[in-house]
Amino acid sequence: MRSCSICKRVRIIHGCLDDYKQLAHYHYRNSQPGPSAAIFALKPAPELAGASHTKTVGVIVYTMPSPSLELRNVATNNFFAGFDKSTQLALINKNIRCISRVIIEPRFRGLGLASRLVRQTMSEMNVPVIEAMAVMGLVNPFFEKAGMKAYTAKMPTRCIQLIEALSIVGIEKRELIHPQRVQQKLNRLPAPKAEFIELEIRRFLQSYGKRRNSQPGLERTRYILSKLTFRPVYYIWFNPRYSILDTRCSYADRESSIENGE
Repeated sequence: MRSCSICKRVRIIHGCLDDYKQLAHYHYRNSQPGPSAAIFALKPAPELAGASHTKTVGVIVYTMPSPSLELRNVATNNFFAGFDKSTQLALINKNIRCISRVIIEPRFRGLGLASRLVRQTMSEMNVPVIEAMAVMGLVNPFFEKAGMKAYTAKMPTRCIQLIEALSIVGIEKRELIHPQRVQQKLNRLPAPKAEFIELEIRRFLQSYGKRRNSQPGLERTRYILSKLTFRPVYYIWFNPRYSILDTRCSYADRESSIENGE
């Protein structure tokens, strides 16, 4: 069956928590999303459902937004900043919804269904702004394919310094996704280079609490590399049907009135 024919035989409908539970074990996060603001499910046509023994092909979960995100302020030029906490929270909750999960059943991946789920449901939320955070965004940019704009967090200085130190001893950035390979190279370093990189690693681990006294070995290397390669991507989409500028002005006017005792 051609992929285009499969795509034509699935449809997006309002879903429920059961749809999410059917596919939750396929998601890379073990934690549960917060209380949902909306769930949409990608359902197969009856004949396709019967052939694949599945009721739900994909699911997207929308939740209420986090009260504070640094990259949100970057993406909106501090649009939601500058208010007292209660006013800021009310403004954020009124205008933003967050995509917390997008899951496609493995047999239906690679067909563009994830970006389709995002693209076709964002406007259904009836808010000016949709946002998402994704660890795997740099690997699978389906949010961008759906029309969202990406913002990547700056790498901390300590990470840059350790990456440069590893490069000095012959471990290049492209190798940092292979812990065993990196560990093998560390084990083979001559004494001067081994002492140098051990000092740099211990300096790096000072920022990670109990991990600062971790002993050399594969487990420590895995942990270090997870910190060097973990760069969540923030995504944002502005609904063209709304103007949040008017909303901000109304909140600013209300705050001014409260301060003036009106």
